Amino acid sequence: MIRIWLGASLRSTRWQVSGSRASRDLLQQPNQGTVVAFWHRSLTLAPALWFWATAHEPRLKLRVLISRNADGLLIADAVRPWGIIGIHGSSSSKGKDKGGAAVMRTALRELKNGAFVAITPDGPRGPAEEVQPGAVALSRLANCAVVPMGLACNGIHLPSWDRMLFPLPFGRGSMVTGAPLFQPDAETLRKALDAVSQQAEDNVRKQNLSVMDRLWGTVGTLLAPSLTIMLRIRVHRGRELPHRLRERMGLGGGLRPSGSLLWIHAASVGETLCARPLMDDLLERQPDLKILFTTATVTGAEIVAAHPEFGKRVLHRFIPHDVPRWFGRFLKRWKPNGAVFVESELWPGIITACCRRNIPTMVVNGRLSDRSARRWAKAGTLTRRMFSRLTWVAARGPEDATHFRSLGANPVYEDGDLKQDAAPLSCDEQELKRLQARIGDRPVFVAASTHPGEEELVLAAAAIARQKRPNLLTILIPRHPSRGEELAQRFGFPRRSQGQDPSATMPVWIADTLGELGLLYRLTDSCFIGNSLTGKGGGHNPFEPLRLGIPTATGPLMDNWREAMILLQDYLHIVRDVATLAEWMNAPPSTASTAGLQRSVVSRLSPRILETLGR
Repeated sequence: MIRIWLGASLRSTRWQVSGSRASRDLLQQPNQGTVVAFWHRSLTLAPALWFWATAHEPRLKLRVLISRNADGLLIADAVRPWGIIGIHGSSSSKGKDKGGAAVMRTALRELKNGAFVAITPDGPRGPAEEVQPGAVALSRLANCAVVPMGLACNGIHLPSWDRMLFPLPFGRGSMVTGAPLFQPDAETLRKALDAVSQQAEDNVRKQNLSVMDRLWGTVGTLLAPSLTIMLRIRVHRGRELPHRLRERMGLGGGLRPSGSLLWIHAASVGETLCARPLMDDLLERQPDLKILFTTATVTGAEIVAAHPEFGKRVLHRFIPHDVPRWFGRFLKRWKPNGAVFVESELWPGIITACCRRNIPTMVVNGRLSDRSARRWAKAGTLTRRMFSRLTWVAARGPEDATHFRSLGANPVYEDGDLKQDAAPLSCDEQELKRLQARIGDRPVFVAASTHPGEEELVLAAAAIARQKRPNLLTILIPRHPSRGEELAQRFGFPRRSQGQDPSATMPVWIADTLGELGLLYRLTDSCFIGNSLTGKGGGHNPFEPLRLGIPTATGPLMDNWREAMILLQDYLHIVRDVATLAEWMNAPPSTASTAGLQRSVVSRLSPRILETLGR
């Protein structure tokens, strides 16, 4: 009956195997002669490790050191049909020989013959989680590696000296391998076993669904019909591609490429451009790596489609909404080996689904404003569980790192802002020369990434500036190119998207195209970065114009770039209203060299991502 229960419970449990790659490889190689150590409370879970190992290599041989008492004999009889052979004996106690010497000789012989020998260093009678001399002596006499194992699953703890875990069926389980140890002392082995055991228990806890997890999933399921209607409305407004709408529901064509597949998600244009240097470095470092890049917007998709490896090593899909069934389809189809989320695009259901499928989930360029951190904190348990499920977070700086840690993320690194790694924005040199000839020697001012309400302020400032510089050309670049038509109708200025060039006397030109900031910045004498002068603000990337040596101003509402503003305080000019903006348009000072701002955040992120994929 014990065998039937253990077999049914362990085989129906969804096991997650992680930890040291070297140890996992070692446990799948026959004739290695390796000691496998785990705490006595996990003894009933050991067959799961055997099931996993022999599924990869049937020639493996496993021997387990088990006590000669009635309990030990009972366990040995239960597991013997699975090919797990017991070696019976215990350490001597109070001068009484319990077969310790004989069992040591038998274990050494089995190791020499290439078998794995499993041992519970604190068994068979404890004290719990204290390493007894047997395990240390065995590894030294055999001169072989010891693999520390952490085993945990859904179950009940028996009222025994070690609180042995008895598994329950259809649960979640975790096996964590520590790095191989060679002739460790007792303290080293104890610390290694504590670490992998704690990691295994944490993994099971993170995989189990809480009441809040189930509530979130239920809400997503109930909202699915409304989300479908919303998608149809977005298609009508030109914000979705009709032939790719099914991707939002986890459907759509495409086959998973063979080999290692990394999933990178970026919300829109800014995050996609931010991830580009990281993606390029990853592809260069690991030639067999494939990348599935998801975005939430069509404009982000267009940026990915321009990558030279698009359609070969880089694929694109629109991310499904956070509906359990929709996202389950997505993960079932693509089976990514790891997930990287850029900045702050985090959804509880998606993070939970990745965790339950043993997909490492990483956040790069992690960004959390004070306002966002307060909002997440209000969600309480749901938030802490979501952030604790993240494998690691690479924050932009100390403030963002503090916010992530306060919400339960661990570990959190402070690697810096990925946008500092970006290469200067590219442009079409032929088109640049044509526009320069068209504009001539007119002074040019660019207002980039403007939001509703800012265009009026920019145009008012430009009218004041033209009193001193009558031939000033102002190029208005709305953050969302789709607003170009609306702006042209309101103000009556030509639009680049319609093939209209600025005339010799036209004061304003609307540049409502995508991916041409590099071209437009190279036309200007100075610029202003929008989403910083009115409304809630937040700002946009100040590194892009500064990297081209362009005198740059922003408004005071740059909360999303607070740490960058400290770094760039000697390079950026702050304007607060129409008058100060007009003054900046007329007489921008020269900008100091920004060569010292370039950092190599990518060189720290890429190795960590690849190392995480290999666990």
